[in-house]
Amino acid sequence: MRPERLRHRRDFLLCASKGRKAPLPGLVLQARRREDDGAPRVGFTVTKKIGNAVVRNRTRRRLREAARLVLAADQPAAAATAGHDLVLIGREGTRARDFRVLQDDLRRALRKTGVLP
Repeated sequence: MRPERLRHRRDFLLCASKGRKAPLPGLVLQARRREDDGAPRVGFTVTKKIGNAVVRNRTRRRLREAARLVLAADQPAAAATAGHDLVLIGREGTRARDFRVLQDDLRRALRKTGVLP
């Protein structure tokens, strides 16, 4: 089941207000359970505090790729995330963090928010 994208501001705000949060050095994850059991929806955001557009886009691309690999259909996280909205927020350390460690951060955040057992 391939994750869909969160695109509307109201979905991001709903995830921020009603979801569970897991801040880690590489990222912040906000996760919210939806009523349906459809494909997970994933959104990405990086604030202007992180840097200029080039830096923010690079940070967002790293988050997107980490989410793609961790939530891939052949991974255990794929089935567990069904029916969830996930928002990944880039931090200052996201850009310089080792990519495998960034993936581990995402897995830990999924466990911390209760999405993964």
